[in-house]
Amino acid sequence: MKPHPVKGVYSQKNKLFTINPKHCNNQKVYNEHLINYKGSQYRSWNPYRSKLAALLLKRHKLNLKSSDHILYLGAATGTTVSHLSDILTDGIIYAVESSPYAMDKLLKLSKNRQNIIPILEDANHPSRYLDLIDKIDLIYQDISQRNQAQILCNNIKTYLSQGQTAVIMVKARSIDVSLQPSRAYQLVNDHIRDQGYNVKSIVPLQPYEKDHAALVITV
Repeated sequence: MKPHPVKGVYSQKNKLFTINPKHCNNQKVYNEHLINYKGSQYRSWNPYRSKLAALLLKRHKLNLKSSDHILYLGAATGTTVSHLSDILTDGIIYAVESSPYAMDKLLKLSKNRQNIIPILEDANHPSRYLDLIDKIDLIYQDISQRNQAQILCNNIKTYLSQGQTAVIMVKARSIDVSLQPSRAYQLVNDHIRDQGYNVKSIVPLQPYEKDHAALVITV
């Protein structure tokens, strides 16, 4: 296992891994492979199931610290959340999800992982979970809605300060099925820039995710 540029992530033959916490040994979240190596248990991180893993395999270095507090918008059932939980050993993931079915999965996941705070809410209304959150270092959003760019900007205004980072996973067909994906990404880019934020990079996620791109933003 080789350390990845992102601390807490490891690689082997172009595959990514994170370390399962000791109290979660032999526990799987989504039928991922577990490998025991030199006293630690590594969980394979599937880029076809996690857009963040796809972004890292595209050689983008995201600045994550083990103590970071992340606001995760569109947490779903917790695939990516669980790997962030492995990485943020001294941090917190505020996992916002509007689906009761997905929230049930997140609640079960959080029972063994104390750094996950599940929040059943609509990310269109960031003020609704303001009282539940201490501080935020980074926003990560994976929401397939036409207004996904505005959702992100509303949450940035509420939670981030100058110099901090946000990442949005853009599903082109959620923006407009008639557009070429590159044009859909550009529309999101333009909206975010119009709100006064800097889009540092646009990273298409092929071959792992078709018609998806990650936009990395600084406030």
